[in-house]
Amino acid sequence: MTKELLNKKDIERMLLRIAHEIIEKNKGIENICLVGIQRGGVHLAKRLRLMIKGIENTEVPVGSLDISLYRDDIRIRKGHPVVRKTEIPCDVNDKKIILVDDVLFTGRSIRSAMDAIMDFGRPAQIQLAVLIDRGHRELPIRADYVGKNIPTSMSENISVQFEEEGHEDKVVLQSKE
Repeated sequence: MTKELLNKKDIERMLLRIAHEIIEKNKGIENICLVGIQRGGVHLAKRLRLMIKGIENTEVPVGSLDISLYRDDIRIRKGHPVVRKTEIPCDVNDKKIILVDDVLFTGRSIRSAMDAIMDFGRPAQIQLAVLIDRGHRELPIRADYVGKNIPTSMSENISVQFEEEGHEDKVVLQSKE
């Protein structure tokens, strides 16, 4: 069973609110770098950059981060991980790094992303922006910016679909049963 929870307009509204919250919390955009976690987080980070530019009239650097080799389940997963592009456009030392991801679930991907960022240097701060927080944390990780909290059961899955990948922008709840 599949149910559409959010459409393109809903996603745009949530991202615009997150962009305003990032600017407000950081008292502007000085010393900020957005880093999207491959794949969905990269699309969201690029969209946030455009929204922030529209508000502040200044570009914020945007990067992409592949965490596949940092995952704690790499040895127990079947097959080889698909490694995607990591590109950090600035020196992370003393920067406020805002990790961007589409769905926050157990927190393990975010832990992997923090480990990966730390290999690039020592940021002044790491913040987290997510489109959807679905609960079920296994690690003590909390997002600083959340588009929407959508509590789910373990038999459900949240899928965020993007125009950049040839789909219509939407968030879908899928039942595994």
